[in-house]
Amino acid sequence: MTVANKLKSKQQQMLELLDQIADTGKSLGIILQNTEDTEMDGRTVVVNGKRMVNYTSCSYLGLELDKRLIKGSVDATTRFGTQFASSRSYLSMTLYSDVERMLSEIFKMPVALSQTTSLGHISNIPILVGDNDAVVMDISVHATVQEAVMLLHERKVTIDRVRHNRMDLLEEKIIELSKTHEKIWYMADGVYSMFGDAAPLDELKNLLDKYDQFYLYIDDAHGMSWSGENGAGYVFSKLSYHPKMYFTTSLAKGFGASGGVLAFPEKTNYHRVHDYGRTFIFSTQLAPPILGAIKASAELHLSNDIVKMQEELKEKIEYFNETAKALNVPLHSETATPVRFIALGKPQVGYNLVTRLMNSGLYTSLCVYPSVSYNNTGIRIALTRHLTKDDIYNLLNTISQLLPEVLAECGSSFKEINRYFKLTEN
Repeated sequence: MTVANKLKSKQQQMLELLDQIADTGKSLGIILQNTEDTEMDGRTVVVNGKRMVNYTSCSYLGLELDKRLIKGSVDATTRFGTQFASSRSYLSMTLYSDVERMLSEIFKMPVALSQTTSLGHISNIPILVGDNDAVVMDISVHATVQEAVMLLHERKVTIDRVRHNRMDLLEEKIIELSKTHEKIWYMADGVYSMFGDAAPLDELKNLLDKYDQFYLYIDDAHGMSWSGENGAGYVFSKLSYHPKMYFTTSLAKGFGASGGVLAFPEKTNYHRVHDYGRTFIFSTQLAPPILGAIKASAELHLSNDIVKMQEELKEKIEYFNETAKALNVPLHSETATPVRFIALGKPQVGYNLVTRLMNSGLYTSLCVYPSVSYNNTGIRIALTRHLTKDDIYNLLNTISQLLPEVLAECGSSFKEINRYFKLTEN
């Protein structure tokens, strides 16, 4: 190692590694691309002059092209313009009262609507967590939650982490931290955005009931709409209202619009966040076209139409899992969620396979470091109602044919994938 390399800070070394990863992805046409479509159909995209089936959209129910949402957005734009540039601390645009009332009806809890889920966490977490509380984060909780938790450092709030979904280790921390702290907050996702597995909600409910000092802060961004009564999400499909559960979700995925939902089991913290949460004060509110789409989607969620849409997508999720198993495609988990992750291991395997898939007209999301651990590279598949069963079979069958050859070229194997991901061998 040269003297110059020795003198490089950890940040400089990290930035150079990330530059290298980004440059590789860009040079292969895998990341940081633009669509070239003049009109979207939800199922395909045109990238670099090639039309490909798109497996990267998180609009799980395909509502971004639903005529009712489009009409709601256009009507709101015609009536109220393209934006209402005011802090909500002073004035909220006309549609907010209807939208928040309808969202409260969906979640059966008081709801504050934020510009994004990320900005919602920034308003929410510093108000909910007290100086004498402790925070325990699942190591895989979404980065936006982790970033908001970092705001607590200046108040010297105790912050800890626990291995993914290890409720035994979480309980140990609850017992230990309860001796010296007022509340113990566990931060988790309902459906995890990378691997598509879910929080163990039955076990979490038992811990909520068992320990008075234990509180749950859960983000169900990827569970929204495709599951639960009125599309309230995966968490509410498994765990009903709990007085110590604080819930957040995104309207930018399954809901077909934009914005973040902050739902509260009581009114005191609802009013605090709604009235003077930092991003509610200092950020401009959602634009009228977005609010019009949210209102139209909320009406759809409160109708019987949502049930048929949910059933249609769940049938495709089941078909995906069954087909992947039959074709020996290594899934990280077989959880019945629309986020599916195909385990590949080494980054070289991922670059090679995804490039070949693009050449076959299949556009997928390659997940490499730092979004996953270095040897936990994989392909993240998002299933939507736009995709057909033929699309699903074609993708999985192509992967099953290409993967053995790719592994051999990269000096890897299925056994190595199983070792990196701790998967059970068939």
